[in-house]
Amino acid sequence: MTGDSVITHLEIARLIERAHRRFLDLLRMELTRLSTDDISPSQVMLLFTIGADELSVRDLLERGHYLGSNASYNLKQLVDAGYVNRTASQRDRRSARLRLTPKAVELCDRIRAIHDSVHRQNVRDDADARDLVTAYNVLRRLEMLWTGSLRYGEGN
Repeated sequence: MTGDSVITHLEIARLIERAHRRFLDLLRMELTRLSTDDISPSQVMLLFTIGADELSVRDLLERGHYLGSNASYNLKQLVDAGYVNRTASQRDRRSARLRLTPKAVELCDRIRAIHDSVHRQNVRDDADARDLVTAYNVLRRLEMLWTGSLRYGEGN
């Protein structure tokens, strides 16, 4: 972009989408290095969204902003591959509860260790660390702005 170009929300969203695809490509490479071929990069992201919590499927959809049919397919794959335990809720038998299995926790720990190492190699000084904090904060504000626009019609 030239100095007099205006960066719009559309360009930012497209950049976020491309960066997300590149990140999934990196996860795919890491899974290959870990000899893990029974899970996709998108499914790994679901595992990180569940984390140490026990979630309902609805909570997972809201927390991760997943589409219902896509999440349902990926959850079934994760349950079948032994990464997620899916049990009926004690309060409402129609509602499923999700929790990571030890297999999933181990995979997440291994991937987190890889990313911690990459982070240490790429964040060379305080300025790099501040840039990451700034990028995170800007993206978080965009997320909140866009969420508010959806919920309350702000910005229309």
